[in-house]
Amino acid sequence: MFAIINGPNLNLLGKREPEIYGHDRFETILRQIRETFPADPIEYFQSNHEGEIIDKIHHLGYENPECDGIIINPGAYSHYSFAIADAISSVPVPVVEVHISNIMGREEFRHQSVTAPSCVGMITGLGLHGYLSAVAYLKTRKK
Repeated sequence: MFAIINGPNLNLLGKREPEIYGHDRFETILRQIRETFPADPIEYFQSNHEGEIIDKIHHLGYENPECDGIIINPGAYSHYSFAIADAISSVPVPVVEVHISNIMGREEFRHQSVTAPSCVGMITGLGLHGYLSAVAYLKTRKK
């Protein structure tokens, strides 16, 4: 089982700044992921609240033995949440960070991710297809 965690404002995909984030709602890509990897259950969680994201990471890492990996898009938290970075570092499952837009091609404050060093890798700028790439990668690392 793989888990996808989306952070703040990602509940607005398809509505918010479609020129940056695209016109698709996340449910569209989630359906594609599940169709592409039918043998792998995919759990999805989205929150605009830092503590809920941390609690979910802890739960997946320690209380869900079926979890083979986490894909996280921390949204703006990636630029300043050392608490989420610590949560990622604390769990024994691999975590891949995904960003829909190319964060290096945007405002300077987005160029640094404090959460990415705690992850096994980061995918940025591939749109919603970055999530598919992250699942494919984590499958190669399956326990």
